[in-house]
Amino acid sequence: MRQIGTQPLETNRLLLRRMHPDDAAAMYRNWAGDAAVTRWLRWDPHPDAAHTRRLLAAWEELYANADYYQWGIVEKATGTLFGSISLYDSAIGEGCRPALWRTPGLDFSAGIWEPGYCIGRAWWNRGYTTEALRAVVRYWFSGTDSTWLACSHAAANPASGRVMQKAGFVYDHSAQYHKFDGTAVDCRVYSLTRSAWAVQHL
Repeated sequence: MRQIGTQPLETNRLLLRRMHPDDAAAMYRNWAGDAAVTRWLRWDPHPDAAHTRRLLAAWEELYANADYYQWGIVEKATGTLFGSISLYDSAIGEGCRPALWRTPGLDFSAGIWEPGYCIGRAWWNRGYTTEALRAVVRYWFSGTDSTWLACSHAAANPASGRVMQKAGFVYDHSAQYHKFDGTAVDCRVYSLTRSAWAVQHL
């Protein structure tokens, strides 16, 4: 599969860009240190900004890889970094095993690529996550030769599902994923094919 890496993206209200260790204070303050934000994610809130800085230093090195996709979400009006969105191969996840999928014609040969996102509470319910997700989906289908994307959310977090639906994703099946500490979480899994996305953007 053709990979294109993390390049800057822009929408009406947002800038999506690579993140760096100097973003640690904003990331920790605005979302990564907030247990309400990370409640349904695989990872726990960061204990301090130093932890965030170490993570961002590791991410910075990964940007050299063409198959690494990780953006910070910046509000253009204020210049504030308030969230992140990524694309990753989730083929090893239980909820994304090929045998579970009902959408016909999916090609699993290049993995199962899935967006993941989180934003700070102060920016919830303003359409920012949907706007960022649509931009990343457009980037994916415009730049790679992948024929589809997956997406999933905790079943107890339907707000995330509404974001996916607004971006064109369609429910496929229910499953479970595991947090990094091993906790099982019931989830709903979605798909969006290139052909369906193209029809939406005629």
